[in-house]
Amino acid sequence: MQSFDEEKYKDRMIEDILALVRIPSVIGEEEKGAPFGREIQNALKKALEIAGELGFRTFIDPEGYYGYAEIGEGEGLFGILGHLDVVPAGEAEQWETPPFEPVVREGRVYGRGTQDDKGPMIAAMYAAKQLLDRGHRFSRRLRFIFGTDEETLWRGIEKYMEKEEVPDFGFTPDSVFPMIHGEKGLLQLYLRGKGTADFELVGGSSFNALADQASLGLKNTAKDDDSSKFQSLKGVYQSLKNNNYPVELTENRLTLHGKSAHSAKPEGGRNAINLLAKFLKDTEFKNPGISFIDEKLGLSQYGERIFGKLDDVSGPITINAGQIKIDEEGSEIALDIRIPVTVEKSLVEEKIHEHVKAYGLTVTEHDFLDAIYLPKDHPLIKNLGEIYSKVTGEDAEPLTSGGATYARAMPNCVAFGAVLPGRDKTEHQPNEHIIIEDFIKVAAIYLNAIEKLTSGEG
Repeated sequence: MQSFDEEKYKDRMIEDILALVRIPSVIGEEEKGAPFGREIQNALKKALEIAGELGFRTFIDPEGYYGYAEIGEGEGLFGILGHLDVVPAGEAEQWETPPFEPVVREGRVYGRGTQDDKGPMIAAMYAAKQLLDRGHRFSRRLRFIFGTDEETLWRGIEKYMEKEEVPDFGFTPDSVFPMIHGEKGLLQLYLRGKGTADFELVGGSSFNALADQASLGLKNTAKDDDSSKFQSLKGVYQSLKNNNYPVELTENRLTLHGKSAHSAKPEGGRNAINLLAKFLKDTEFKNPGISFIDEKLGLSQYGERIFGKLDDVSGPITINAGQIKIDEEGSEIALDIRIPVTVEKSLVEEKIHEHVKAYGLTVTEHDFLDAIYLPKDHPLIKNLGEIYSKVTGEDAEPLTSGGATYARAMPNCVAFGAVLPGRDKTEHQPNEHIIIEDFIKVAAIYLNAIEKLTSGEG
């Protein structure tokens, strides 16, 4: 097993991670040549610039949907798929340092995208760089494929799959070690219904993250202490405060703060939308959307009131109200549902339709990704597990996950790292970070995996 040459590559690797994280590549307005906004396009160009400096051949899609970097001359193609877009940073106050001004502190690199997915892609690229520098013979070509809207609708990677050569097999460094051999289905829905002229409720920033805040504002712009609705708003504020929840009341607007977490792994998070809905019960702030969230979702992320107990080897179903908007034009709730690998989508849809009917809400599908599952004796699983065990000395029992990674984008692909066992997954959370010491080990794992899988052994 080769070790990663920390002395030669570490500092440059960290600098390149910092350079990418400085680009706030949250999805934005479409421009010519930048279908997902200028910042995502800047991140794509920067990643390819880094790859070119490392000695890789690079290509950018003329329409701006994707790019790739390649080394080797063999006929077969091994792919490493990652993404350069990130979820919004959320509330700045919850970050110890600005999310897009990355810092190195106490052996860690902090910033949005350090763990998901810019840092892991850079680590894998430096692993390949070491092999290139040491004269490794690539009997299969290695291609780093950069997607651009993984956090939304996957249009970038879909364009790649339509227009370019599909790898024979590969991995995405966008989850945890040892590896993920099964991923739950992903169903994203909009629930829409009637609105209200009396107040506005907004919360959340993306389907796939627990809402870190929800805000309720009265329509009148001047505070009226005699208004029954303002008195009711003060009552909600006081109830939340009495229960020690972080809440603010400024003029006619109440803002409740939650704790963000990835919707696929909601443990430890607190969805501000669900919590506010609970405290609006029996107040003047009535709306079918609020009632649905309180009565059918409650404070759980597992949908027991809708689905009952629904789980399998991949874990329980999860359901997240990631965004809400209620105003005089209508109501809209964005639901993110992670479906266990053996559960049919049709069953989930049937249950959702059954339970929204009483609230007069319509259901519109936003996105769906089917579950994936590779058996434990699949050659890719066995090869990656063997490499992981030899480098770390640890067990390589494959895992299942509720996450939706680019492993779904092509056949014979799995999520492989980059978070080591026992370490926190900080993706989609304030103070997202990577541990530099861990990343040296991560680069060593990727180095040995790439060496084996591009030498014709795997």
